[in-house]
Amino acid sequence: METRMLNVKINGRDYQVPDGTTILKAAREYAKIDVPTLCYLEGISEEGACAICVVEVKGARNLQRACVVKVTEGMEVWTNTSRVREARKLNVELLLANHPKDCLTCERSQNCDLRELASELGVREVEFPRTRTEWLPIDNTSLSLVRDPNKCVLCRRCVNVCAKVQSVYAIDIMGRGSNSTVSTFLDEGLGNVECVNCGQCLLVCPTGAITERSEIPDVWKALGDPDKVVVVETAPAVRVAIGEEFGMPDGTQATGKMAAALRSLGFDKVFDTDFSADLTIMEEGFELIGRIKNGGVLPLITSCSPGWIKFAETFFPKVLDHVSTCKSPQQMFGTVTKTYWAEKMGIDPRKIVVVSVMPCTAKKFEKERPEMKTAFHYWQEKLGLKDEEAFKDVDCVLTTREAARMIREAGIDFANLPDEDFDKPLGESTGAAVIFGATGGVMEAALRTAYEVLTKKSLAKLDFEDVRGLEGIKTADVDIDGMILKVAVANGLGNARVLMEQVQKGESPYHFIEIMCCPGGCLGGGGQPISDNPDIKKRRAEAIYREDAGKPIRKSHENPEITEIYKDFLGEPNSEKAHHLLHTEYCDRSCK
Repeated sequence: METRMLNVKINGRDYQVPDGTTILKAAREYAKIDVPTLCYLEGISEEGACAICVVEVKGARNLQRACVVKVTEGMEVWTNTSRVREARKLNVELLLANHPKDCLTCERSQNCDLRELASELGVREVEFPRTRTEWLPIDNTSLSLVRDPNKCVLCRRCVNVCAKVQSVYAIDIMGRGSNSTVSTFLDEGLGNVECVNCGQCLLVCPTGAITERSEIPDVWKALGDPDKVVVVETAPAVRVAIGEEFGMPDGTQATGKMAAALRSLGFDKVFDTDFSADLTIMEEGFELIGRIKNGGVLPLITSCSPGWIKFAETFFPKVLDHVSTCKSPQQMFGTVTKTYWAEKMGIDPRKIVVVSVMPCTAKKFEKERPEMKTAFHYWQEKLGLKDEEAFKDVDCVLTTREAARMIREAGIDFANLPDEDFDKPLGESTGAAVIFGATGGVMEAALRTAYEVLTKKSLAKLDFEDVRGLEGIKTADVDIDGMILKVAVANGLGNARVLMEQVQKGESPYHFIEIMCCPGGCLGGGGQPISDNPDIKKRRAEAIYREDAGKPIRKSHENPEITEIYKDFLGEPNSEKAHHLLHTEYCDRSCK
């Protein structure tokens, strides 16, 4: 059915727009006028809460909120009258009246929508008095995120992304009138409710009301300790995003510069989480093969995303036997560094500090899980360690943003650094490991290995394009020498919920499911550079697949360093030793 076109006049010019178009969209897409907004996120937060987008409409007594009012036939709109400009300026001043005056030290000072709006609208002073009599306490209960309600402008972006995209509903508007705040159930704090630590709320927050829990001071302290051997691992999604922090084009492959910058910071070894991503594929791929051959629980569901794991533990504890027991690549890396590498190098594991650079805020929570002390248990009897001497497999987690802050603090000219390689042996990886950063990447990497192990044949084509792309749910039938393997890929927890409800009801038709907590996978993780570019995840994904295509080895089972670690240390995939070191267990959080 043909869409009806409406005639509208914007600032005296005539346009035709489809029926159902909002004034905001008509102005931006057709008139090329950027009506300012603060609370608006297309398809997610469209409530007109902030009233920054007001415009004047002929015949209307009051100013209209452009993000929610739709165009009508013959409508005449003005976006920049004195009345409109003064209203927008007034609304920003009202928001600033209760806002902390700490722009010089705020983490978001260089990327704050509120500050930019104030500048663009000509706000030079705030004449309104503060209406809140007390400063609200900062929420430090989460291991991943810090919430400062004093910086909140009640835009509802975080509330809507948590509910509509992630289907977690961990936060909402509490109180009424001037006492309204964004908070958790009974104001118990993010660490005490069903929050999965994904950080999507952080990415959409227009101010500094939600930030990651910084571990930069801990890393600087470790780097300054001559008795410590400080190693760093870098996730695949970081290398195609960190350049954005230094003015490089979106989706720049900055792998070599990243390695050079981290080495310049003083890390003793610069390793790559891609090594343990290959290790994950060996364990998870063989776990899938074992379940298929031996009639195990299917579908098998990937376990690399800690936000997804906590979501499953909280909302779908009955499906946990479907989830792979493999640790995430971050945690596998920490374990093998403090066991295999420590033995190989003759280093006391207690002196090793493992720092990971991740696109993910949930990784900060993951490293603190009590079961993630496998290396300690490996050494406990050998070194006669007491329980109180327990150490974690991974010591510190930096987001992509935090790593960039450290590089800037050190005065390193990132964009002009010559490329350097990762250190060996935990820096060798394949194209299969690189694509872990994109939604569908774990699935594709696993299929490359599972196909060749099951069939004893080489793949004619390595690219499983049916599982690529940013769609919320992707499905495919993969022919493995006559056996049809039904697979599904979901990114974003709202999409994961759809697949998990099928599994819980026993109605899932799939053998293998990949789930990534964040929209776009790790490329869109809560620890990535904050951007308003709607194509940012697409650009990062293109860079990921370019790096994969340029790798000399593109299958995890062909990584020579992986072959060596199994030969010298682990035995074989899914061996007893591998299970002890590289696998984990989950808990039912539904009643916690």
